[in-house]
Amino acid sequence: MKVGLLGFGKTGKAVASVLLEHNDFCLEWIYRKSSQLAHRSAAEFLDIHVQDPSEIISSEQICIEQLILEKPVDIIIDFSSSEAIHSYGEYAAHLGITIISAISHYTKQEISCIKKLGKLTKIFWSPNITFGVNYILFAAKFLKKINPYVDIEIVEEHFKGKKGISGTAQKMAEVLDLEDHKVNSIRVGGIVGKHEVIFGFPYQTIRFVHESISREAFGNGVIFAAKNLLTKPKGYYKYEDLLQEYFVQK
Repeated sequence: MKVGLLGFGKTGKAVASVLLEHNDFCLEWIYRKSSQLAHRSAAEFLDIHVQDPSEIISSEQICIEQLILEKPVDIIIDFSSSEAIHSYGEYAAHLGITIISAISHYTKQEISCIKKLGKLTKIFWSPNITFGVNYILFAAKFLKKINPYVDIEIVEEHFKGKKGISGTAQKMAEVLDLEDHKVNSIRVGGIVGKHEVIFGFPYQTIRFVHESISREAFGNGVIFAAKNLLTKPKGYYKYEDLLQEYFVQK
């Protein structure tokens, strides 16, 4: 499958490295705002010895629609910004390109936009695309269904410079129908990301914990989403939609 990647920051680089090392995917290009590294090969830059073109292309040189036209892909993976969907979404959807978005925060209007794009193509969005976090979301939702009156607290830890509540913690609170004050944020050192959901029962405590050891975990999540979307019809998908099938008895 031919892939185009939006964003080449710390996470984008980690995702690119995972894609480059996976035989089922060919990283055609990386699109970013900065002209730094323009026209270089990401494989060369990351010192990964593969044949993927992986050309780094700047938005200062070409618009995204023209890039998609000149260098077509099967999947666009978005690790750039929440506004980016407006620049490529409708055009890519009309071409039937699968869109996988890992943007942490979307406005209500942007969420409405991506849901509409699901009428034209397969579009997937997860604020945190790591497999482990989404498995915890799935399991935690199920546990609360069993005991809806249990005490629940969320603890999220990230690197010192990260501002606001993480998109993942917000998603956890939303799924579990919790108020913002039930989310506890810690900012220290260089923590990539750690999330914990604590269920307090009268005589026992259950904890679901996920820690991202490195940003390559996001790349693994992308691969899981892409492979599971292959056989799906067009539509708007969340991680839960992909996990659900594994829990259905056949």
